[in-house]
This record gives sequence, C-alpha cells and structure tokens, in this order.
Amino acid sequence: MSDTNATGAPWRNFYGRIHGKPLKPNQRRWLEEDLPRLAPGPVGRDENPGREPLDPAALFSGRPVWLEVGFGAGEHMVHQAMRHPEVGIIGAEPFVNGVATALGKIRKAAVSNLRIHAGDVRDLLDVLPAGSIARAFVLYPDPWPKKKHHRRRFVTPEHLAPLARAMAPGAELRIATDIPDYVRQTLEEVPRHGFEWLAQRPADWREPWDDWLPTRYERKALREGRRPHYLTFRRR
Repeated sequence: MSDTNATGAPWRNFYGRIHGKPLKPNQRRWLEEDLPRLAPGPVGRDENPGREPLDPAALFSGRPVWLEVGFGAGEHMVHQAMRHPEVGIIGAEPFVNGVATALGKIRKAAVSNLRIHAGDVRDLLDVLPAGSIARAFVLYPDPWPKKKHHRRRFVTPEHLAPLARAMAPGAELRIATDIPDYVRQTLEEVPRHGFEWLAQRPADWREPWDDWLPTRYERKALREGRRPHYLTFRRR
C-alpha cells in the first residue's frame, strides 16, 4: 500500500506503541466477541483498498456523529455516549490494551451508540464523507516532546487537513493537553485548517467543558504539577 494518506501527505505515526501488558482472558474475549460487531465497517487499507466511503449516519439511524481520536481506555468516550444518546460516536484507538479496556466499559454501560475503529484514525478519516462529523475530540494526544518529533504530533497538516474535510461547517473540535508547547502548536496550526478558536477569556481554556469527565491522563498531569488546557474550535 501507499505510504501516503488520501491527501497525498506522508504517513507518520502520531502515537507510540500499540501493545502493552498481556491481555487478561476477559479482555481477549471482548476483543473476539464485541469488537467485530462494533466496528464501523471496512476501514483499513487492506480490507478497503479502494477507500470506499463509509456512511456514518446510517450506522446510527441518521443521528449526528461524533469522533474521538485516540480514546485511550475509553472513559470519556463511554461517558459521552451515556450522556448523549441522541448522537452516535465513533472512537479510534490503535493501542490494543486500551481498546480491550474500553470494550469492557461499553459492556458495563450497555450503550449502543458507539462504534470502535481499533486502528489508525487516518484510515478512518480517509473513508469518512466530507462534512459527516458534528463534533471531534482530541484529548491528551501523545505530546512527542522532542523538537525533532513535533511533526509527528496530531496537530500537523497531514492530520488536520483530513479531519477538517470530514467535519461539518459549524462542527466543534475539542482538544485537551497539559503540554504548553502542544498548546502553542495547536493554536498555530488548527486555525490554518479552517477552524476558529472560541476562547474569549482565560477560563475558556483553563476550565474543562461542562460535560467533561476527568481522565487518567488529566489526573496524572495534575499529580505531576502540569496544568491542563482545554481548547475549543469551530469549523468555519
């Protein structure tokens, strides 16, 4: 397969490892039993080499569709699905252990408005129709702290361009990070790709959203003395 995405940009992983500790028996069972029925459809470049588009609205009977990029262990994603049954949510996560943990949370919560892409979100973005996403979340992405690795961050043109294409006019993009330089790069790059920053006062980026659920990444940041930042953008 090509090593470029649908926009012709080079593919660079914006995430780290995809495997962690050995999975527990119940986690393996969830992957075998639940993941196939929760998949949004043929997304990967091997299973969908022609990059045929998905119909995300059809997955959720015409409801608005939200996207979470890198849902970690799924706590925020499942919380949003429970709080907002009027929407459908697609989550993308390449880390197998996180996917398995999220599947357990989905079982426990008994939510039906979720679909899981266990892989690179860029494969998903390639097959999402233009303007099909009403809200997107990028929460505590891998910071890639070394300067030589900044081009691997999510807030770069090769990731933001296809994300912007998939988002509807007026759609909301939420980004949370505890890394000041990631804030800088976000505020430089995201507006260049058709988004406007909605902050009008310091509290707009220092305080979480009203329906926010604290994640383990946020708790870790606070323990280690880093201030989280919550950035909200609107697709122009």
